[in-house]
Amino acid sequence: MPVKAVCVLNGEVVKGAVYFEQDAPESAVKVSGEISGLGKGLHGFHIHEFGDNTNGCTSAGPHFNPHGKEHGSPSDSVRHAGDLGNITADDNGVAKVSIQDKCISLQGPLSIIGRTLVVHADPDDLGKGGHELSKTTGNAGARVACGVVGITKAA
Repeated sequence: MPVKAVCVLNGEVVKGAVYFEQDAPESAVKVSGEISGLGKGLHGFHIHEFGDNTNGCTSAGPHFNPHGKEHGSPSDSVRHAGDLGNITADDNGVAKVSIQDKCISLQGPLSIIGRTLVVHADPDDLGKGGHELSKTTGNAGARVACGVVGITKAA
């Protein structure tokens, strides 16, 4: 039976809703949605460890990284489970999200339910930028919106 989840993103300017769906425990998670209020271009897009937004997006902690790996791109074998790469905002500041990822799950030990999805101000360099933060955060800059991923009713 498919598992579904949703995340309502809130920031000072950036807002959106992102939906997650997984058909079976071993299948990829489909991630879809729309985020507005962004600057044109690429923005880091990550699952962070904690579902705590008591101090804004800062309380979410580091990227979800259950295997203790370095930061990378979604296509890298060495990456945090929460490294979902970048989303791209158009001229109107709107990013349409449509990705699939096999490193996260909506069930079991790699479940992202109860964790925080964060959108960053800057592009994620995917661990390849040579900056001191490249191997931990992708040097993606400030957290401009976040929300806790919560389970939702299956269709």
